[in-house]
Amino acid sequence: MSQTSLPLIQSGLARPGPGPSDEPSMISTRSSVTLLASLALLLGAVVACGGKTGASAVEYSVSAQKNYDKGLKELERKDWVAASKYFGFIKSRFPYSKYAVLAELRLADAEFGAEQYVEAIDSYRLFIKFHPTHEMVANGYASFKIGEAYYKQLPGDFWLFPPSYEKDQSSTEDAANELKSFLDKYPESPYRQKAKDILVKVGKRLADHEWYVARYYWDRGKPMGTVLRLRRLLERYRGVGYDEEALWLLGRAYVTVAMPDRARGVWTELVTKYPRSAHAGDARAALASLK
Repeated sequence: MSQTSLPLIQSGLARPGPGPSDEPSMISTRSSVTLLASLALLLGAVVACGGKTGASAVEYSVSAQKNYDKGLKELERKDWVAASKYFGFIKSRFPYSKYAVLAELRLADAEFGAEQYVEAIDSYRLFIKFHPTHEMVANGYASFKIGEAYYKQLPGDFWLFPPSYEKDQSSTEDAANELKSFLDKYPESPYRQKAKDILVKVGKRLADHEWYVARYYWDRGKPMGTVLRLRRLLERYRGVGYDEEALWLLGRAYVTVAMPDRARGVWTELVTKYPRSAHAGDARAALASLK
């Protein structure tokens, strides 16, 4: 399991100094119930998800700040259960403390770390809904973690099962949409590069699927299906490794469906943009045959 990033709030809200009184933070009943339910799920299921499990013994302190700091240390140690206990304790014992709001976010981080991605997504969404002006919402952190959680849920390949590119890609498209939404909403977020890196991987998975389906239609004598899939591949997923192959096959499919002008266009693009391609010579010969 990869180490969970735990950015702290630069303005001082993550580890603010003790003051005479914390401003009350009105937390909705729905938010509290949902978060407590998520905490119960996390405590029950995290044992199967790696990280430090053990007895996860905790020693609560008398202040919200000290419990919050202990919770952060447990997150860094990947003891998701212990971290959740500290943050849950803050919410129940110090509901009007500024740390109760931060505890909501860190409970979501613990769920994410424990690979409870569905619950983490719900928790991050609630945090955005009930704390829209919070710094960790404004800087895009919560939204980015939603996109990352969608990506983390994508199935990998296992030799006993068909490759992932042969399967339905609805969840992959969901991950792409969440990451694109994040990039659109948070142009100055410090998490943009991470989101772009993940989006490239997601795009490659979707391109793999489009290429697989295009070849499936082509091998079964359905060239129009090939045309539609390759056009979508080239419109949405340029630069992930299929451009040359897709342009060559698309030209062949256009010829087969009696659209020579379009074939000429894609083959011209192939020899112009990729003159050293393995298919560049074939494309030149095919263009000559069209004249």
